[in-house]
Amino acid sequence: MPRDYAYFMRIALEEAARGKAEGNIAVGSIIVQDETVVARGRNLVRTTCDPTAHAETVALREAGTALRHANFSGCTLYTTFEPCPMCCGAILEGGITTLVMGARPAPGAGRWGDYTVERLIDLAKRGGAIEVVTGILTQECADIRQDEGRVP
Repeated sequence: MPRDYAYFMRIALEEAARGKAEGNIAVGSIIVQDETVVARGRNLVRTTCDPTAHAETVALREAGTALRHANFSGCTLYTTFEPCPMCCGAILEGGITTLVMGARPAPGAGRWGDYTVERLIDLAKRGGAIEVVTGILTQECADIRQDEGRVP
């Protein structure tokens, strides 16, 4: 069955909108297994005062609870914005097979300098373990974050 990246990214965008409405940075993530959404996450840093409550880590925690294990091989994580180094590490540790991203900072303009998920994956020598798909609904994902300050 062909994957519809845009369909699932729109669900992640719904999570980003929920997070934004709650006063958080507008980032949303979902985890999909066998074309079924098994977990959702949105940035909750501001409302929970938890610096690790990024959309991706929230989705990973929910997936662990839903699936009752922490090995997410065969799963795809969709996120509306490029994961930070912490989230990228968690995604790799969880064994996510495919990472699908919407927007990302302009080269060199991100909070982490010249960081990209691809560079961290290469540094970790995990290039063969995860597929990275970029450019899915990029403008919509960038627009929802527009006029937001620093990215937690």
